[in-house]
Amino acid sequence: MSRIGRMPIAVPAGVTVDIAENNKVTVKGPKGTLERVLPAELEIKMENGEVVVSRPNDLKKMKSLHGLTRTLISNMVTGVTSGYEKVLEINGVGYRAAKSGKELTLTLGYSHPVVMTDPEGIETILDGQNKITVKGIDKEKVGQYAAEIRNKRRPEPYKGKGIKYVDEVIRRKVGKTGKK
Repeated sequence: MSRIGRMPIAVPAGVTVDIAENNKVTVKGPKGTLERVLPAELEIKMENGEVVVSRPNDLKKMKSLHGLTRTLISNMVTGVTSGYEKVLEINGVGYRAAKSGKELTLTLGYSHPVVMTDPEGIETILDGQNKITVKGIDKEKVGQYAAEIRNKRRPEPYKGKGIKYVDEVIRRKVGKTGKK
């Protein structure tokens, strides 16, 4: 049995979970509303204030979908209660970020500034000129947008210049040495 899949999801006060046909799950909370269509084969039920996911049989596909479905619903509940955030850090001489409205302008050593627009439901906050916080209620969208920002200039291993996650560790390399 899936250890993660069989754990019930506690629904905190102020959060409502609606399960429609075809397993369309809608989670409403203080921070907003999320909805997602989950695999129809699995059974999702509300039982005394908790969401329970169960699978019909032990086929490999059902086993893999069981834990995934439970985690996706759990992430939706967490998202509408506390939300998600990822913090990025810009390292490098002359590298900086600026924000105007919904547009994030990155100066990353290219001949042109890189302009990115915040997607729907995602907010970026600048802390100084070299810390970007990506916030939102959808874990997937927050992670995707943070990855897109990081991709504009990935950290390089020699000087560590580029955009990295705050908790990321960059493997440093030694530069080449001249002949003696």
